[in-house]
Amino acid sequence: MSVGGEQVGMTATMEAHTTDSRTAPGGSLDLMRATGAELDRWFAELPAGEQPRGFGTGTAIVGSGLARRLGAVFARVLLWRGKVFTPDGTALLNVISPFGIRAIRAAVRPDTSVLDDRPCVLLDYSSTSIVARWIRDEIREYAPGKYIGMVYIRGRKIPVRFALDFTTP
Repeated sequence: MSVGGEQVGMTATMEAHTTDSRTAPGGSLDLMRATGAELDRWFAELPAGEQPRGFGTGTAIVGSGLARRLGAVFARVLLWRGKVFTPDGTALLNVISPFGIRAIRAAVRPDTSVLDDRPCVLLDYSSTSIVARWIRDEIREYAPGKYIGMVYIRGRKIPVRFALDFTTP
């Protein structure tokens, strides 16, 4: 689906690092159709990747089925458009609202994932944001310039995931 010439929430796919029968031909996984458990399992198989730089278009991954797709569109249009990382990859600002306001800072660094004790890129709001200080995001790169992320609130994983795509303007 396109909103204002921008593809919204419908094209997030993941180059799967697995031979699971749910992968599509060509080795990609539709992030909008996979179950939460499948996304968690695939996240656990991925390498951390490099700390991103520049603007990553965001896709919220919440719920399942049609609700997930509609939620992604709603989130992109009204709430969250992505993240802008500094040139050195050590900090970011979220891009929020239909107006593209840059707000809610996070520190970015390599760390160990809460999910599986393996390396990830941590997006740490604890010391940089009053609004989101209890949030911890972890990302891993699934294809060049494409990341999937897990969200934790007060140390507990919640059923919210997101994708970041740095390959499209």
